[in-house]
Amino acid sequence: MNDEEDFLQEDTTKDEVNETEASKMNKLRRTRKKVTKSHVCSTEVGDMDISNSNDCTRDINQILITPQLSSRMKHIKQAMAKNHLQFVRFEATDLHGVSRSKSIPAHFFQEKVVHGVYMPRGYLELIPNPRDNEVNHIRATCFNSDIVLMPELSTFRVLPWAERTARVICDTFTVTGEPLLTSPRYIAKRQLNQLQDSGFSLLSAFIYDFCIFGVPEIINSKTISFPATTLLNNHDQPFMQELVDGLYHTGANVESFSSSTRPGQMEICFLPEFGISSADNAFTLRTGVKEVARKYNYIASFFIETGFCNSGILSHSLWDVGGKKNLFCNSSGVEQLTVTGKKWLAGLLKHSAALSCLMAPAVSCRKRYAKESKDQKDSVPTTWGYNDNSCAFNIKCHGEKGTRIENKLGSATANPYLVLAATVAAGLDGLHGSDEVLAGPDESTDLYPSKPSEIPLKLEDALVALEEDQCLREALGETFIRYFVAMKKYELENEETDAERNKFLEYFI
Repeated sequence: MNDEEDFLQEDTTKDEVNETEASKMNKLRRTRKKVTKSHVCSTEVGDMDISNSNDCTRDINQILITPQLSSRMKHIKQAMAKNHLQFVRFEATDLHGVSRSKSIPAHFFQEKVVHGVYMPRGYLELIPNPRDNEVNHIRATCFNSDIVLMPELSTFRVLPWAERTARVICDTFTVTGEPLLTSPRYIAKRQLNQLQDSGFSLLSAFIYDFCIFGVPEIINSKTISFPATTLLNNHDQPFMQELVDGLYHTGANVESFSSSTRPGQMEICFLPEFGISSADNAFTLRTGVKEVARKYNYIASFFIETGFCNSGILSHSLWDVGGKKNLFCNSSGVEQLTVTGKKWLAGLLKHSAALSCLMAPAVSCRKRYAKESKDQKDSVPTTWGYNDNSCAFNIKCHGEKGTRIENKLGSATANPYLVLAATVAAGLDGLHGSDEVLAGPDESTDLYPSKPSEIPLKLEDALVALEEDQCLREALGETFIRYFVAMKKYELENEETDAERNKFLEYFI
């Protein structure tokens, strides 16, 4: 943002202390213009090629967005009138992947598209239910400032599960117009831009498990111990039908759903999509399933009754930049990864310890890594295989989707934007790394990396791995890593075994 820096430098003189009221007003107007430009840029990312969204941080004056903005607003106004909307939620993800929002009366929507909606920064960057001492713990001076929620208009949808209400997913900016460097959605977009700059695109979809609990007369997480019966029966199937239909109308296409391994546990699979849409779909589910569940007097949770986390799998494949060829598929017809696919997988394995910190970000989430091991260990090997659902990275070579990798390190409580961003960063490092690639079980073993990768079982060790992973530090940004690690260390310092499950049940319900 060279133009913005020039604006600031024009008024930064030795006599700034004696600045007149007129010059102060001029500076304020320029600051407002910067925020407005960034808002407009954000609203049209969905209409542009993803590489153009990166230009928002380069030179927003070069992007001609007025016709697109006008056309998008026209369709939105028609939808608002047709559905007699009263409110619009401006939603953004916090570091945990939970929706934080402000709702505005519908007649103010166009004004807020231009100027944005303000929210305290600490709502998005601190742990649940922040207190003053938590702010001091992270030793930052900016938590008491505001940030601006800037709507991406392509995500505007009427919410089927909320009366006369729509939502729009927002990107977050500082009041001076710079992207919030701790924003998981911004970080994911940046990594997708890096991927496209390298000549690739990502087709991906999330697969989530969640549980449905009956609600006692007084809601208390300690008494929520009886799950509903398996939902695929005549009594409870309307819940899933309404959820899936509602997700469809919000733009999140569900490919399949089924009961899972435990009573009340469901699995839902999204249709693969290119770009940021897969994470947007997962973000939509995390709120939508809770709202629909409450209509049926249920509580939806991403924890199962034993206190373990449900799984959150990222199924993905690498394509050319035009989205026409799956670069994981072997043209010879052999069910095997291509050399490109093996390099991508090698990157995932190399960074698996740091990846696990972002994908299993709580003590309970990490229990599933060692659930089949009776030995007390500090870490477990990172496994991979072909069509083997027990592996951390499962390569599936069957079906109409073609070859794809399931990253099964994740829990359903992980932030989907961070899962997407970290997976892309690790895979790219594998592509840009050495010529050494993995071999399949029947190939020469001299292609295997010399050092097997391990997944730490303790969150403390995973945090160390993340801090020491130079690739992910650079990809996700030093600012984000500092905030994320500080947040998790604070949670560990204040951990109470019985209270942890209650905290996360309340927060992630």
